[in-house]
Amino acid sequence: MVRTRAELAAVRAGLPGPVAVVMTMGALHAGHAALVEAARERAASVVVTIFLNPLQFEAGADLARYPRTLDADLELLGRVGADVVFAPSPDVVYPDGDPAVRVSSGALGSVLEGASRPGHFDGVLTVVAKLLHLVRPDVALFGQKDAQQLLLVRRMVRDLDLGVEVVAVPTVRDGDGLALSSRNAHLSPLDREVALVLSRALRAGEAAAPEGASAVRRAARDVLVAEPLARVDYLALVDPDTLADVPEHFRGPALLAVAAKVGPTRLIDNLPLVVGAAR
Repeated sequence: MVRTRAELAAVRAGLPGPVAVVMTMGALHAGHAALVEAARERAASVVVTIFLNPLQFEAGADLARYPRTLDADLELLGRVGADVVFAPSPDVVYPDGDPAVRVSSGALGSVLEGASRPGHFDGVLTVVAKLLHLVRPDVALFGQKDAQQLLLVRRMVRDLDLGVEVVAVPTVRDGDGLALSSRNAHLSPLDREVALVLSRALRAGEAAAPEGASAVRRAARDVLVAEPLARVDYLALVDPDTLADVPEHFRGPALLAVAAKVGPTRLIDNLPLVVGAAR
């Protein structure tokens, strides 16, 4: 494990290429392991970053509550074959404190998660850009579960000519369908049962997709409203490239996305689907 810019630069200089990076905030699970394993298939060397980025959290409890499990994280990464772990402190990533210049996520970052968490994606893109410059990878891998983040990173890389290939890795789920997330550690046994409503709603929407956009939204919403302990933030059926709501007559690829609070924990999930396709 390396912690400083100088240590990272020294070890990076000796890595055979191509080099892949997997960016995490720690509290790693099987979903992160899948990212590293996918990176191993694409690159000769894999760098994993562990950095709990303060810029993407609202002030207060959310950052403080985020689980921190560095020893377990390092053990997992050793098993799945990460070559380098870069785990800097905030003063290494932001040596002058909060950066005066940040990457703006624009209109794409103001909807869905961005509407619920203003400024969140500006913080995400700022740290992703900094880590790309520090690691200098050929390929970066991100999970499909954070679909809006994935879209924004791809757009930033293209718009700013950052010269890295961005690869999506499918969402990893438990056997009961719950999408793996570091935040799942906060779920009580009851909360975890309630949380299954997110994936059930997505599957119901997918099953209704041949009947059109209205059927997708109706089927997913019916599942969600039947679970009073899940406080839904949004349910949206959107164009996967623009995040605009798809019209009622739409046919083609779409993204069904949901966010809800279960107990004190806010969860997100999504499912790519094809609207209007024959069964």
